[in-house]
Amino acid sequence: MHTEKIFTISISTGLYTDFVKQIVDLTDDAFSSYVCFANVHMTMEAYHDPDFSKVVNNADIVTPDGRPLSLFLKLFKGIQQDRICGMDLFPDILREAEKRGKSVYFYGNTPEVLEKIVGRIRMDFPSLAVAGTCSPPFRTLSLSEKDDVIREIGDAAPDLIFVSLGCPRQENWMAEHKGKFRGCMLGLGQAFNVFARLESRSPRWMQKYALDWLYRLYLNPGRLWKRYIVTNSQFLYLTLRHSLSRKQKISAVEELPGT
Repeated sequence: MHTEKIFTISISTGLYTDFVKQIVDLTDDAFSSYVCFANVHMTMEAYHDPDFSKVVNNADIVTPDGRPLSLFLKLFKGIQQDRICGMDLFPDILREAEKRGKSVYFYGNTPEVLEKIVGRIRMDFPSLAVAGTCSPPFRTLSLSEKDDVIREIGDAAPDLIFVSLGCPRQENWMAEHKGKFRGCMLGLGQAFNVFARLESRSPRWMQKYALDWLYRLYLNPGRLWKRYIVTNSQFLYLTLRHSLSRKQKISAVEELPGT
């Protein structure tokens, strides 16, 4: 899958159907893999943290989850790239996994959310094998607890491990556990809650105009205001700076003798 750079991270490009197929294809190999769903928040976390940038760039696939990223690719790379949103991919990957006889595992979030997810799978994808679930405590696990998690997932041997710990925690978790058990890990965060029908998505018109963040801010202002105001402003600043730098380079080339 082709990649394009946005600041410090490489974003995978392609058709929506390509992403669904290639993500599930990763489970055909006898090794670990992981998928990141990049939005503005993740992009800015990676920009400010070189170690986290490596975590994202070491992923097997990095989708342009946020609409601003797909717009960036269109404006500056000339690529007509659709937004590849984790919330959209989630049920389609489950459908493809059911069709291919794959098994799934869910790690993170709360017991209530995991119970709702399994219940919906039983209704919508009755033939899909659920290998297990785990809702870890929201703290740093001890070494013995980490070993227990590795052993439990290894014994369950799922093909797809869906992870919901929030960014950047879930991406760091996937990078840390790559190679410790077989399967493809996917950092889906809030998509768990939406799939469980405990949270609603933003209206389609807001998704179209890259305003998902505003809807989530409306739903949870106390927790998200700083993240969105700061990261969105930083992303906009870097985009404007990138645009000016690009124009200056083009002007310099045009001024060269013989051009």
